[in-house]
Amino acid sequence: MGKVLSIIGGAIAIVIGVILLIKWVNIVIMGIKFCIVGALIFGGLMAVIFGIIEIKDSMELKKLEKEEKKE
Repeated sequence: MGKVLSIIGGAIAIVIGVILLIKWVNIVIMGIKFCIVGALIFGGLMAVIFGIIEIKDSMELKKLEKEEKKE
C-alpha cells in the first residue's frame, strides 16, 4: 500500500508543481536569472582565488628552485 501512496503523492506533487510553475512563471524566471547571476559571481570569485593561489605557488616553486641551485 505504501508504494501506491508514494506514486499517488508523487503524481499530486507533479500536478501542483506544474500549476504553480504556470501561475508563478515570472517568479520562476526571476529565480533562474538570480541563479545565473549568482553562479557567475561565485565562479568568477573562485577563478580569481585559484589564479592568486597559482601565482603564489609558482613564485614559491621558483624560490625553491633557486635555493636548490645554490646548494
